[in-house]
Amino acid sequence: MATALARSEPLTLAQLLELHPWPAEFANEKRIERLWTFELPGTPRDLWPFISDTSRMNRALGTSEMTFSEKDGKRYGSSKAGGVKHEWMEVPWNWVAEQWLTSTRIYERGFMRVMYAIHRLEPTPTGTRLYLYFGAVPRGALYAAAIRLGFPSLERAYRRVLPALAAQLDRLRPDVLQLPPPALSDEAQDRLRAAREQLVAEGLDVKCVDMLVDWIRTGDDADLHRIQIRERARVWKVPELEILRCALHATRAGVLDLSWDTICPHCRGVRDETNKLSALEAEGHCTVCQVDFTTDSIEAVEVTFRVHPSVREVPERLYCSAEPATKDHIRVQTSVAPGARTVLQPRLDPGRYTVWAGHRGGWYLDVDEGGPGELTYEDHPEGTIVRAAPNPTVTFINDGADPETFTIERATWSDDALRPGSLLSFQEFRDLFSEDYIGADVKLAVGEQTLLFTDVVGSTAFYASRGDPAAFVEIKKHFDEVFAIVTKNRGAVVKTIGDAVMATFVNPVDAVRASQQIHQAFHPKRADTPIRLRISLNTGPCIAVRLNANADFFGGTVNIAAKLQALAEGYQIAMSEATYRATGVAEFVAGEKVELEALTYESKALREPVSVKRWTVYRE
Repeated sequence: MATALARSEPLTLAQLLELHPWPAEFANEKRIERLWTFELPGTPRDLWPFISDTSRMNRALGTSEMTFSEKDGKRYGSSKAGGVKHEWMEVPWNWVAEQWLTSTRIYERGFMRVMYAIHRLEPTPTGTRLYLYFGAVPRGALYAAAIRLGFPSLERAYRRVLPALAAQLDRLRPDVLQLPPPALSDEAQDRLRAAREQLVAEGLDVKCVDMLVDWIRTGDDADLHRIQIRERARVWKVPELEILRCALHATRAGVLDLSWDTICPHCRGVRDETNKLSALEAEGHCTVCQVDFTTDSIEAVEVTFRVHPSVREVPERLYCSAEPATKDHIRVQTSVAPGARTVLQPRLDPGRYTVWAGHRGGWYLDVDEGGPGELTYEDHPEGTIVRAAPNPTVTFINDGADPETFTIERATWSDDALRPGSLLSFQEFRDLFSEDYIGADVKLAVGEQTLLFTDVVGSTAFYASRGDPAAFVEIKKHFDEVFAIVTKNRGAVVKTIGDAVMATFVNPVDAVRASQQIHQAFHPKRADTPIRLRISLNTGPCIAVRLNANADFFGGTVNIAAKLQALAEGYQIAMSEATYRATGVAEFVAGEKVELEALTYESKALREPVSVKRWTVYRE
């Protein structure tokens, strides 16, 4: 039973290998092995993000850079160490997050035929006991001598790096795991200075501009390879939209590149990158997972930024495959031999997880205080919900004839991911990148949006009384005001339809507030324009499609939002129950001290009636 239990005496080599035995096919091979034990401050949970990020760790240790490629569902690596080319097949790692990890490499070239490693963290009264084990099956006597000579220097490197790391656990990234900034060319420095001046002149937040420019100049390559706006906003404690604005303008200024990254739904790794929305494809393929997928799911695409190569080359440099760090959502991944039984006690906080055996399963594990403390894997139908207590004892039994990999992963996706819906619902993006468009065959999921439709009341009589040229002038002026209010409330105008406006918002409260402000702008006492409006709102999932070279929104949510216009007259807002029940909307309306009318919209085109709340902002 491989659990992280507190013990007074460290494990011996034999005890550690009993908990984490060598792969059976190599267990009887003659090998060279070392076990080092470290007593460190901090809990296993504190240390795990750094210990499991073996790529950064290896870089700090002075390990040679590695390259990886995928073929037929397998991963292959190569590096040059000790003047010798090493090539190997990377066997999928095993781990229980915050407790242990093991990795196996089967070499085709190099000093060894097999390398097996164990990292194990155990809590102690004063912190964490870390076990590091490395075992190698040498390719011959000469190479065996080279391996023995290499181990002491590796141990010294760990004894240098680990205390420095543990002393800075309160930092996002301990100093020892970061590289010093590169020396930029004079031309690159000039580009950054010019970009900063341009961004400040465009009215962007000076603090955010300076943080972004300084990070581009001094940040670690490993952090700058994929810049996540939400992660930066959280770390820098600044508004997300301000950093996003800076990044978009910095892209236009030529110091950043915007990237649309296609994400595998299984391993959640980046499978394709493009700096053009128009180049985003409808389908993706993951070589590692051997699966095809489409981009019409909400998690399939993530928006990130890269440093423009004219400022600084930021290649992706790897020093290990670091599976647990690159798959942080997977809390357990363990391969069980045919006929074998494995018992684990993973750290699972309350929440929902998905459980798999290979590509079978996909059922949910809901962890809460009232669930049972023990769980044995069964092949439940996909979507089945099983309950368990936090940190349950989990048993996996492999009744098959082949090895089986069992995984438990968080069902929720990263909060740091910026999804396309946030960008396509942001007016500044639409203005700055108006020439970019969605591919003709792409249906891009944008998640939950709140759609706002305006319509001019009495437009037929208005056109007849004014004549088309004069009416057009009034309509254009009213568009400018409506557009400004939408933008002020963090929305985006999707399109105009005759004299109507269609806008979208990520936050439903922003949409309701914008609706109120639009009516307030064209209030009953206003005499310089005859324009009066009706507004309808609906909230729900949408997809973005290409229409006339623009990014348009499509789906039942959009259709209902438009149809609810039938229940609104001048100075009224007809919002669906879905909008009213969205987080914060009822509280906002209550704060305005208004009474809402409860209505129902019915249509033969809809499966069921739509409950509606109608807000009369002014009564003429």
